[in-house]
Amino acid sequence: MKFSSALKFNAVSEWWEEYIDYDNLKKYIYQLEKQQQNLTSSYHDLESSERASLVGRPADIATDTIFIPLLDKELTKITLFYENQEKELFEELQELEALVLTQEELGLEGDHYADDDEYDEDDDDSISRSPERQRRRRLSSSATHNRNMSVGGDSYAPGASRHRYSISSSEGEDVPTSPVSPHGTMRRLANTFSRMRDSVTMKDSVTSSVLFPDTIWTARTNYAYDTRLLFKRRITNLFISFTSLRSYVEVNYSGFRKILKKYDKVTYSELKDHYIHDIVEQSAPFRNDAKDRLNHAVDQLVDIYTKCVSRGNRSMAKQQLKLHQREKIAWERDTVWRQMIGRERRGEGGVPNTLGASLVRESEPGMFAIPSPFGRIPFTRKALYLIIALVVFVVLLNVKIVDGGEANRCLAILVFSTLLWASEAIPLFVTSILVPLLLVFLQVIRGPEPQNEHLSAPDATKLIFSSMFSPTIMLLIGGFTISSALSKTSIDRILITRVLSMAGTRPSMVLLAFMGVSCFASMWISNVAAPTLCFTLIRPILRTLPPHTSFAPALILGIALAANIGGQSSPISSPQNLIAIQHMDVPLDWGKWFAVALPVSAISILLIWALLLASYRPARSPDGESALEIRPIRPTREPFTLEQYWVSFVCLVTIGLWCVAHSIEDYVGDMGVIAIIPIIAFFSTGILKKDDFEQFAWTIVFLAMGGIALGKGVTSSGLLDILGDLIRKLVEGFSLYAIVLILSPIVLVVSTFISHTIASVLLVPIAKAVAVNPGDQNLLIFVTALICSTGMGMPVSGFPNQTAATQEDDLGKLYLSNVDFLKNGIPASVIATLVVSTVGYLLMRAIGL
Repeated sequence: MKFSSALKFNAVSEWWEEYIDYDNLKKYIYQLEKQQQNLTSSYHDLESSERASLVGRPADIATDTIFIPLLDKELTKITLFYENQEKELFEELQELEALVLTQEELGLEGDHYADDDEYDEDDDDSISRSPERQRRRRLSSSATHNRNMSVGGDSYAPGASRHRYSISSSEGEDVPTSPVSPHGTMRRLANTFSRMRDSVTMKDSVTSSVLFPDTIWTARTNYAYDTRLLFKRRITNLFISFTSLRSYVEVNYSGFRKILKKYDKVTYSELKDHYIHDIVEQSAPFRNDAKDRLNHAVDQLVDIYTKCVSRGNRSMAKQQLKLHQREKIAWERDTVWRQMIGRERRGEGGVPNTLGASLVRESEPGMFAIPSPFGRIPFTRKALYLIIALVVFVVLLNVKIVDGGEANRCLAILVFSTLLWASEAIPLFVTSILVPLLLVFLQVIRGPEPQNEHLSAPDATKLIFSSMFSPTIMLLIGGFTISSALSKTSIDRILITRVLSMAGTRPSMVLLAFMGVSCFASMWISNVAAPTLCFTLIRPILRTLPPHTSFAPALILGIALAANIGGQSSPISSPQNLIAIQHMDVPLDWGKWFAVALPVSAISILLIWALLLASYRPARSPDGESALEIRPIRPTREPFTLEQYWVSFVCLVTIGLWCVAHSIEDYVGDMGVIAIIPIIAFFSTGILKKDDFEQFAWTIVFLAMGGIALGKGVTSSGLLDILGDLIRKLVEGFSLYAIVLILSPIVLVVSTFISHTIASVLLVPIAKAVAVNPGDQNLLIFVTALICSTGMGMPVSGFPNQTAATQEDDLGKLYLSNVDFLKNGIPASVIATLVVSTVGYLLMRAIGL
């Protein structure tokens, strides 16, 4: 949770305006960042020797002189509010202590509800009574009201203001403790509760007098009970007020620390330690003596509660007071923040949803209606795609396309799943889960050769499910574990910022550095998380760029394209690679994969970088009169911790074992077994928690499982053999390299318009069937997997492109348009495909494929 959200979630709602204005200070920081960049750029006319000593410090000094007064203003506001609240609360505490002593002196003498008749006289007479007499009347009046609020005496009305139940000892002062009129109504209520108390037996009274001293805090009379109830509410409300003030101080201290850390990070200043230690911690709310006073006041209230309410049991007193505090916090969060956060997560606007609105939305894109005798039936495009897919499915089931009943039904399932995956009529992983259901229900699965007998439903179920959770899936989960550990311990951010800090300020080198980092990060933390991380890191650069510069779209598009290329660089960087390994007769180990994929990726990155430089020409500023200078990335200064060293060691060992998996398969069996190592190492040591495991991309896991199940069905039903014979006849007489050249554009076109993972699910079995010689199958599967990652010509082509297409500037304007993708994405896709089909092919032949 971001600190701005945490601040709102932990703040006392009535004091919201008195907290540090974190969001506004953050906006000032970004404005100062731009000012600092402009000030630094103003020294370009100086001689190099002079510029080296001046650049940086004037900008730092300028930003400090502007930001410190803003901090001082917030600190003054907080200090004044704290001092007022502290003074008021301590006055109430003193008044409460005095009232407790007075009540102890009165003892049980105030047990005279009949005296309420005196309130029937005029008010002036009541005012003229003695202060002691008035105090007793206020106690009686307030106690009666409190009994109306809680007869049991143990419940607490969360959120009630402490002033509502306050007791005044000043003579003649109006008492805001009860809305009940001090006349006949008061007397009737008192008599009602007196009758309720008559149920106490004489035996109870005798027992009470023997076991406990006959004091106001232990007696079982009506007056003693009501007095204790009154003091309980007064103490509880004051306790909550003191703890809220203590929380107010802690939250604001965290606010100053967080905002100064962000300021130092953005402006490259070193203000945080000085301002925190020399100014914030010397202010009234944050001094140690103030904290001690608050803690002492809380302890005093616990002591008073122990005496007045819990009959000397201090442990019970602390437990009950903390329970009331938790109820207060839970009530505020439920009523003030929970609904707001829930609506934000659901994406609801100002108008609440109704049942009809949740089923049919007038403004939903693609909505249209079909007239019918029952009225106009609304449909979305996805609903139409689903109907089309179902119609095609039913037709294929009833029309013989290929020989063999199992193969024909499997073809229907294959086409049906392809239509659903391509149109996303239902979520992709739901289609994957549907595949094993259809394979078993339609009796597609056959036994092994040579009998190839039809399997019963129980046997088919066992076969399908055993193939779905394969070593490949375990390898995918192991990759998720490594990715999560690298991200949670910030190793990815530390390494990336240190590499980027060496890129300098030239736009071309900064672009190449970010593309290289994006590609490398995609190898280990997936090409889903890597571009998101990189887009976060470039925010400081984008904020300081001149308006309408061409460097911004070039940088964003370069990161996205490089992340797609990174999807082919390692076996765990994308699901399509794992699906390819699953279909290989002899799966490639990591060493051979790297021998081909790394050179191919590096050459593709360099060529795409040259394409972006030629297309955008980002080295010039928008006015065309000067060279554009990029703000350098500042590396993190935190040293590696023991936890980070442990994560790095486990990751390197796991990757090393994956690289030599075939050499040690007699001991480990498969790479999926090696993938268990990081799971045990990180979850057993507490680096990763249960919540981290639940946040894995399980939709991708089930997507891969569905693809494996479909591949098993295509193979088992005999459909693969039929399609293989048909395709081999079409390419008969062609050399292996000619087949690669024919297959490459087909794979590129398909992967451009549908998910890369789905493209591999559909095309890898075809590539396996195309091979004329069985020995060529692994090569064609490898080529297909690599080219699936190069389909990046459209905004919808892969997650990196989708993320890049949503990036906006400060004014909400998108950095990229469809023209950017068509102009640069399509040529980049063609370049990367040619690299795979030429350099990649040669390297595959060199390693023995």
